[in-house]
Amino acid sequence: MDSTTPQGGILIVDDDPNSLVALRELLEGPGQSVILAESGEDALRHVLKQDFAVILLDVRMPGMDGFETARLIRERKRSRHTPIIFMTGALEDVHSQFRGYEAGAVDYITKPLVPQVLKSKIAVFLELYKINADLRREIAVRTRAEEHLRSSEENLRSLAAHLQSVREEEGTRIAREIHDDLGQALTGLKMDLAWVAKRLRADQKPLAEKAASMGRLIDDTVQMVRQIASRLRPAILDERGLTAAIWWQARDFRKRVGIRCEVSLPAEAPPIDAERSLAAFRVFQELLTNVARHANATRTDVALRVESGMLVLLVEDNGKGIDEAAAASPKSLGFMGMRERILPFGGKIEIAGTRDAGTRVRVTIPLGVK
Repeated sequence: MDSTTPQGGILIVDDDPNSLVALRELLEGPGQSVILAESGEDALRHVLKQDFAVILLDVRMPGMDGFETARLIRERKRSRHTPIIFMTGALEDVHSQFRGYEAGAVDYITKPLVPQVLKSKIAVFLELYKINADLRREIAVRTRAEEHLRSSEENLRSLAAHLQSVREEEGTRIAREIHDDLGQALTGLKMDLAWVAKRLRADQKPLAEKAASMGRLIDDTVQMVRQIASRLRPAILDERGLTAAIWWQARDFRKRVGIRCEVSLPAEAPPIDAERSLAAFRVFQELLTNVARHANATRTDVALRVESGMLVLLVEDNGKGIDEAAAASPKSLGFMGMRERILPFGGKIEIAGTRDAGTRVRVTIPLGVK
């Protein structure tokens, strides 16, 4: 409804001017406008300009009669459901009444009109119009709120994706600096230590032992630096792809945590782009972390395959079984983060847990162009 449309407007269509004036005086009231039309053509012009709560329409008019006028009013989308009450000066036969209802009439009133009856009927339609107008306003408000909420969610997801991208880029930079700069410094330190150790005299055994101990510590530190750099951004993912990275991560998980991890990988690398590959790998890392922290499992089975244009990652353990309601809860930040990682690609995560029988997680991501 337009903001300029009078609330509860009534359109009266009759070729008798005296009847029009009498009906306006009877029905016009505070906040309630009455529009008069002396012909069907005039009525159609008014219907094009505004909406009405109800239309009183004389059946027998010269030129365009009430039946034709009602039919044309019904063809217009905005007035398709406007109630039409036919007025007639004679008792219509059954066929005429059928034509009227077929044209869209909701009621028939015979002239002379009984004021109390007419006002009672009109009041019902005015109240219905008011209720519908209130509902339309409420729907419009809710629609705007939903659109605002969707826009906010999209903005938050875009921001989250941007922050995730920034974190990955920063992780790559830090991993490279740790591997190159710190690794080179440790390598240089070990070479210097070896140079000093070679120049120790035979009677300086305590110093030789300390140098050897320092050498082992440097070796352990180098190994630790490599592990930290790999966790920040595994070079194998960029160099050899997702399949090799999954295998490497499963082997590392088995060594660090001590949980048996069986891996089934495709013979050929899936045709997946770098962004989806990274998202799948990070989700896999998070799933293994959940197994290590919460599952109390002794075995984990991992499978990666391609099905109907989808990358499918399965991770199944024999632990205590996840509470599916808790996994779907907004408070489960781990699973929420995993969902957000693959959502931009149209991916989804399905979680099934059985008490004391383990958890099965299925991750699907539509394949992109590699």
